Amino acid sequence: MGHTKKVGTAGRFGSRYGRGIRKRIVKVETRQKTLVACPSCGFKKIKREAAGLYLCGKCGVKFTGGAYEAETLTGKTIKKMVAQKSFAATELQDLQKESSYADIEKAVEKAMDAGIGEEISIEPVEAKTKRKVKTKKPKVKEKLEANLEKDLEEAEEGKE
Repeated sequence: MGHTKKVGTAGRFGSRYGRGIRKRIVKVETRQKTLVACPSCGFKKIKREAAGLYLCGKCGVKFTGGAYEAETLTGKTIKKMVAQKSFAATELQDLQKESSYADIEKAVEKAMDAGIGEEISIEPVEAKTKRKVKTKKPKVKEKLEANLEKDLEEAEEGKE
């Protein structure tokens, strides 16, 4: 084989396939071959078994990752968000804003806070969204309100 100081691992292809493709191959192969710490034990003994499957040589943990990297940029971002626990809280708040049953949910929260014996009035709350939110059929909403009232009455009877 020839001298491969400039082309690196793509030297095995010689002058075939074009310079751009050989550059991309070198980039991918260097990412594949970098030593990465195991998420379980911390040792740099990770081996790529297949596209997206990695195995730790030290502790034997098998885990998934990117096709060429054990941990992708998206995976790192999500890991940080979960560690901060801000992701779950913001998603829950967004879902509550968009929910067509937000008024019923708030009424249930009021009932829990105020005590079950008190009467609670259900006031509709408008969702603040840029897009139109499809409203559910009124029959479903009425059934839920009726079930809520029924539960409150049963709780009052059980309390007495």
